Amino acid sequence: MKRALISVSDKTGIVELAAGLLDAGWEIISTGGTQTALDNAGIKTIGIEDVTHFPEMMDGRVKTLHPLIHGGLLSRRDNAEHVKAMTAHHIQPIDLVVVNLYPFKETILKADVTTKDAIENIDIGGPSMLRSAAKNHEFVTVLVDPKDYVTVLAEIKNKGETTFATRQKLAAKVFRHTAAYDALIAGFMTDLVKEKEPEKLTLTYDLKQDLRYGENSHQEASFYSDALPINYSIAQARQLHGKALSYNNIKDADAAIRIAREFTEPTVVALKHMNPCGIGTAATIEKAYDFAYEADPVSIFGGIIVLNREVDFAIAQKMHQLFLEIIIAPSFAPAALELLSGKKNIRLMTLDFHDALATGLPEKVSVLGGLLVQGQDVIQEDPTAWKVATKRQPSQEELEALAFAWKAVKHVKSNAIVLAKQHQTVGIGAGQMNRVGSVKIAIDQAETAGKMDGAVLASDAYFPMGDSVEIAAQHGIKAIVQPGGSIRDQESIDMADKYDIAMVFTDIRHFRH
Repeated sequence: MKRALISVSDKTGIVELAAGLLDAGWEIISTGGTQTALDNAGIKTIGIEDVTHFPEMMDGRVKTLHPLIHGGLLSRRDNAEHVKAMTAHHIQPIDLVVVNLYPFKETILKADVTTKDAIENIDIGGPSMLRSAAKNHEFVTVLVDPKDYVTVLAEIKNKGETTFATRQKLAAKVFRHTAAYDALIAGFMTDLVKEKEPEKLTLTYDLKQDLRYGENSHQEASFYSDALPINYSIAQARQLHGKALSYNNIKDADAAIRIAREFTEPTVVALKHMNPCGIGTAATIEKAYDFAYEADPVSIFGGIIVLNREVDFAIAQKMHQLFLEIIIAPSFAPAALELLSGKKNIRLMTLDFHDALATGLPEKVSVLGGLLVQGQDVIQEDPTAWKVATKRQPSQEELEALAFAWKAVKHVKSNAIVLAKQHQTVGIGAGQMNRVGSVKIAIDQAETAGKMDGAVLASDAYFPMGDSVEIAAQHGIKAIVQPGGSIRDQESIDMADKYDIAMVFTDIRHFRH
């Protein structure tokens, strides 16, 4: 008679599976709460102690770690020595294992979790049974996901057993499952002991979405979310309308919400190809939108907009006139949602902005053959601590504009230059191989829009010489913010003094590659 061992914390579908196995003539071994649930459903089971002849003990820590269990799981049915050992030691084979593990992830996600609770929810016997069964999948079927119950039960009913292909596929799933489980435990323990650079980096992610393609149509792609959800992330945003996100949509949306979290006042970020094309802040979200739109009404076409306040009908009417890929906000007023949903393909998404200022986990970037890990660029800066390096002091209005520009420039690809006023970007030069090139692009954009008057300039890194400062001065710039730190800082300072420019040093660099 075939035997199944069932021990699950998630009881989803387990009664139906067990009933189907009984109908197929199988015996069922079970433990603890699972046995109680099956008994209450009128399904006859064999208790684990009736198999091991050994009592469950130590608060359930020891119950399945026994040769009469693992021998039944690991024995090869085609190996005479294994069969002989089973007979000698009265070990009966176990042909199907159904196990899901203690809820470690759910436990550590609780706000009030204690270390003791977390440790007690580390499953030992469950992973051991799963790994034993998965290793011996040539003879044993192993289930860890209720979604697979129907497939397995159908094969048993139709063929009397599962196919090797099914067993092999399920075994691979088990090893992914136990590896992910152990990765969460390893991460928790590593954080507990405050290890900053562990010799092994264990990561686990859950598949969120298959993507049609990657950056280009010939590239395959998928979207995975962190196993421990980060509230302020695109992975946790809720899509209300529109077609599925693409690979490029996800990267752009991520870049846009990183910018939006810099600001607590009503703010709108317009982004295109990983760079902001307009950022606006104001007393009202509608005025902030106007600032962002006016910053670059050309590049915003086909872009992404993030608003850190609700989208009302008035703003929706303005955005409805544009072709946009994505709009992200904390919420949409019903009339706004109805209007914008009239466009079939636009993605409308809500995001919880309450955790926007949380630093979150270190960010990871893949390179060929490896992975780079770094803390996020979320340092809190105090503009009152900045140093004025020039003879001319910036006015209060200029200081406010410099602070705004400095928040923006850290999110522009290096070499990065941002021209801005107090509540609006007016020119952005991104990703050039030299800083002068970025300065010229930003100035050209601002001058074309007629917005140079009163603009200030921010540079993500120091000026290696005075040429960028001179070009800025020739176009009317009167205040500059930059990190400082070049061996030729004095050249830039002298150039600023020559043109009566106020130059502020922050001592913080914001490269973004």
